Amino acid sequence: MSYNDTATKDTKRLAEKIKGIRIAMLTTAEEDGTLRSRPMATQEMEFDGDLWFFTYADSAKVDDVQQHRQVNLSYSKPDDNLFVSVVGTGQLVRDKEKIKELWNPFVKAWFPNGQDDPNVALLKVRVTSAEYWDAPGGKVGALYTAVKNLATGGKNPGGENEKLEIK
Repeated sequence: MSYNDTATKDTKRLAEKIKGIRIAMLTTAEEDGTLRSRPMATQEMEFDGDLWFFTYADSAKVDDVQQHRQVNLSYSKPDDNLFVSVVGTGQLVRDKEKIKELWNPFVKAWFPNGQDDPNVALLKVRVTSAEYWDAPGGKVGALYTAVKNLATGGKNPGGENEKLEIK
């Protein structure tokens, strides 16, 4: 399988894993190297390797991304024992057409001056890789995983763990 085939397959797999998880924790590096995380609402659209978030252009996260473009996004569905870590590069986007395309009533709550506010922008994260952990869900799944761990001495914990190459 070629790299492009693998990237396409992995892009689809990542899309399946994060679908329906609205909030991600975005981690950036501050100027002094300190890591900082904050919740961000992922904008719903077909995932093609880029994730989109509304932000204010003058926010601290934008300053962080302009200093050090590499970011991490963490998604989770604890009730389903699903955890996803996404690595990518961030970029400020001030494209008014893209803002209009992604605007929705949920965003208005965070940006009360609307999409025409000159400080409203987008943070685009071009995903380069991801890793997920997906164990059997619910109490029965957790019990199964615990029993399997005990029986195998922790050598075969069950569930899936896979690293994905996106771009």
